[in-house]
Amino acid sequence: MASYALYPVPAFLSPAITESPSLSPLTLLFLTTGTALCSASANSLNMLYEPSTDAKMTRTRNRPLVRGLLSTRAAVMFAVATALTGVGALYFGVNPTVACLGGANIFIYAGMYTPMKAMSAANTWLGATASGDGSWRELLLASDGSSIGGWLMAGLLFAWQFPHFMALSWPIREEYKAAGLRMLAWTNPARNARVALRYSIAFIPLCVALCAAGVTEWSFAVTSLPVNGWLSGLFWASVWHLPVVMVLALLQKKGMWSRVWNSVMGSDEDEWEDDELDEMPVTPPAPRR
Repeated sequence: MASYALYPVPAFLSPAITESPSLSPLTLLFLTTGTALCSASANSLNMLYEPSTDAKMTRTRNRPLVRGLLSTRAAVMFAVATALTGVGALYFGVNPTVACLGGANIFIYAGMYTPMKAMSAANTWLGATASGDGSWRELLLASDGSSIGGWLMAGLLFAWQFPHFMALSWPIREEYKAAGLRMLAWTNPARNARVALRYSIAFIPLCVALCAAGVTEWSFAVTSLPVNGWLSGLFWASVWHLPVVMVLALLQKKGMWSRVWNSVMGSDEDEWEDDELDEMPVTPPAPRR
């Protein structure tokens, strides 16, 4: 929801945009529900594909299908039902483009990323793309794809996947190897560390870009710097990293606090708009012939 919430405040938009159905709470509810259902379907299909692999790892051996708490038939029915209702909610409650992205997310995660884990360590990049899909949907809903803020938020989510997963996979790299899943943690440990560092550093220019694009105040570039530089204890740092950066961005959204101040102090925005109109030069009418 961060990309949607960071869309410019109504004071900066034309009346035609602020009256758009895409900014309604009901549409946001359909977006959130549809996204959650699509995610549930993708994860269910992922677990259906690799129960034997999950059984070999401490991180996944307690999943319902591995423990026999859920039948394969029930899991398939749940995956299909959540996919249909999720894509349907996005189609009828949001728009067809966002619904297509929801369906594509299920296909990329379950149909491409999951089997690719046994083939190539490049699976992490594909999984990160699928995980950033939610921000692109929010972007298309809020701004019809025209706001750079949504693309930057998707970039933040994409970049965050790498330090988080590289740190997560490192302690259990031998389990990944025994399960036959190709992860950089055991196929190329040195590159595993370089990738984690590279994408951690990428957060700094992305946060500055949010300021330059007018999405947040410039103070965000300063307040996000200590969080982006927090690299000790990488896994737990990455768990808190993305939520803290998102919250800081929302708290320093461009124009938000000036609107709060105007509301508290009772400033009349209409009077300000009238003053601005009075200051605009008036072009005299052309003389009649």
